[in-house]
Amino acid sequence: MKIKSLMIPDPITIKRGASIQDALEIMKMNSIRHLPVVGKNNNLIGFVTLADLKQGLLPSMLGELTLKDIMIDDPITVSPDDDIEIAARLIYRYKISGMPVVKGKKVVGIITESDILRAFIDMMGILSSSSRVDVLIKDDHESFRNALHIIHENGGDIINVVMTPQKGNKRIYFFRLSPCDTSRIKEALESDGYQVISAMD
Repeated sequence: MKIKSLMIPDPITIKRGASIQDALEIMKMNSIRHLPVVGKNNNLIGFVTLADLKQGLLPSMLGELTLKDIMIDDPITVSPDDDIEIAARLIYRYKISGMPVVKGKKVVGIITESDILRAFIDMMGILSSSSRVDVLIKDDHESFRNALHIIHENGGDIINVVMTPQKGNKRIYFFRLSPCDTSRIKEALESDGYQVISAMD
């Protein structure tokens, strides 16, 4: 999935010469927490967050700080054609809540941790009605294929599969299914020697 399909396009921006109070007012009026700071032709020159602005508010009232003093110069950015995994890794690695999306030097969007979380939830089908079966499976293709076959043969329509990192020669596989009675699936798996960790209708 590309960042352009998730990003907030044509985001609200602010000029470097604006005051901290101006930036706070824009954020409050638009219920946002990030503002790209732009120059000519909407080219990115910095980035400010609500947390940065709150920290700088009191000193700015005393005439000690301006927006350009607290903005992040040369912020981390991504391209609209990058995969969302790139944005997720950057947000996690640098402990940031969001970043500008740029094409060339021009700001074309913003991607936030909330957007990444929404994509993860959509891909996992967490908010849709579903069942789940968690199974401990040997880390070999045959065991996994056999488990898939058992689930399918016993009425399980698989939405997605997630697995834990390998521990020894086994992994736990989380099978998210369309709503169904999982008791039959659980019984069939256990009859074939699999350990079912959990089953939820």
